[in-house]
Amino acid sequence: MAQVPQTFLDALAVRTWCGLALDALGRAREEIDAINVYPVADGDTGTNLYLTVESAVAAVEAVFTGYEAGGSGEGACPSLADAARAMAHGALIGARGNSGTILAQLLRGMAQVLATEEEGIRADGQGLRLALRHAADSARQAVVHPVEGTVLSVASAAAEAAAVAEDDCGAVARAAYDGASTALAATPGQLAVLERAGVVDAGGRGLVAVLAALVETFTGEAPAAAPAPVPHARVEAPVAAAAGCPDGTATPPEDGPAFEVIYLLEADDDAVGGLRRRLDSLGDSLVVVGGDGLWNVHVHVDDAGAAVEAGVEAGRPYRIRITHFGAGDVHTARGERPARERAQRAVVAVVPGEGLAGLYTEAGATTVLARPGEPPASGELVEAVRRAHAREVVLLPNDAELRHTAAAAAEQARTEGIRVALIPTRSAVQGIAALAVHQPDRRFDEDVVSMTSAAGATRYAELAVAERQAWTMAGICQAGDVLGLIDGDVAVIGTDVTATAETVLDRMLAAGGELVTLVLGDQAPEGVADRLEARVREAYLAVDTVVYRGGRQGALLLIGVE
Repeated sequence: MAQVPQTFLDALAVRTWCGLALDALGRAREEIDAINVYPVADGDTGTNLYLTVESAVAAVEAVFTGYEAGGSGEGACPSLADAARAMAHGALIGARGNSGTILAQLLRGMAQVLATEEEGIRADGQGLRLALRHAADSARQAVVHPVEGTVLSVASAAAEAAAVAEDDCGAVARAAYDGASTALAATPGQLAVLERAGVVDAGGRGLVAVLAALVETFTGEAPAAAPAPVPHARVEAPVAAAAGCPDGTATPPEDGPAFEVIYLLEADDDAVGGLRRRLDSLGDSLVVVGGDGLWNVHVHVDDAGAAVEAGVEAGRPYRIRITHFGAGDVHTARGERPARERAQRAVVAVVPGEGLAGLYTEAGATTVLARPGEPPASGELVEAVRRAHAREVVLLPNDAELRHTAAAAAEQARTEGIRVALIPTRSAVQGIAALAVHQPDRRFDEDVVSMTSAAGATRYAELAVAERQAWTMAGICQAGDVLGLIDGDVAVIGTDVTATAETVLDRMLAAGGELVTLVLGDQAPEGVADRLEARVREAYLAVDTVVYRGGRQGALLLIGVE
């Protein structure tokens, strides 16, 4: 069934394109996954591209929903700039994998042009041409070591073909699609691993699907044929074998890193140059995209902890995802299975109250007590690492404000021959989640990956009392108000601790969860834990609750949702 075409660039065109691109990637996802051999034959490029665009679609729909809820009148819609920025932001925060991260930068590059103030340029084919050119250039700049025969080559070819098209959105989109299709067919001749496998580049194939959706947006008709033949007969067996994996599994080649590390990073733009250099020295497939204080970082490394710690040094990493390419087996950089290491490991954690200190100690951790208004210095953390008497130490700062202090302590301990991994926990409840999956008899890297993933999957909140009038993300608070902070930002202002806690908990569980952790401070009102436990039982089936006494911890209540 033909799509009703959009005649020029506007917010509705962005919305239509994103929806059609998601449909196209949904249809092509399995095919793209099957031909994924570069940079790692892990068979997930199609899935990663789909999830990236799905996040962009959700962000654009949210803008339209918000505009309609604002009562702007029937037929009204947001501006092109608003829709384009939402598309780019959604893709950035939802980007998955190497190709998804690059696609997010392509969409961001387009949005930077489409969101300019030059109304006359952005509404027609000229604006689309400029957007495609800037997208290709910015994506190439985001990849530290660009490789030809990849999605970067396909994007550049699309921009070059679009540059000579007629000044009409449909003609520009068709030219970009045709140029990308030709470039995609040529990728096996540019990249030896593709030629050996008999496939085209998976990321490039995904981009061609996205450009086909652009053609359909402006012409009403999807391109009739697939852009490049894929030798399915050669892809039926695991492609990884053709890509150089001797056992045919989706593991990296013998000299490839073992882990994929992805995280969002809040950091000043001038700190990203140093981050790129640091990560480039640790691994490969490095892509850092974003800007204006928010970045998406993707890298393949052997030392996952060091990659996360580099983010801590640059700013505030979160939504950390670490994937082992071995899929159930453990490989060194040379592809050999190592002998199991002798268990000689400790966890050092900063905790905000005596009650939690006891809990962490019972779990085997060495603790450093952080009293309200008295954060520990790096020297105290180094001394705690020494006191742990271990060759390997996992350090849990449990406070966003301690990340630089903890990084300095970790660096000092390393000069003394101690292997230290810093997990950037921002709350004691994230530390509890990490400690719950800690297994000292595992290999160090495996243990760090598991603990980091558990901490990153835990949202955190706290309730405190405002000391003075102040502006917050939730409005103006007065001295004595109860503040509900979620992930570090004030989200709720109330007058009653229990009612405010219920509101905070409802907001956190709206996004799902399996386990709620409550840590009560010594000033928490009597009965608040019982009330919250009852709330979880009544409103959220299959969600468990655990309660701890934190003692004198500063916050009235800490909440964690895993």
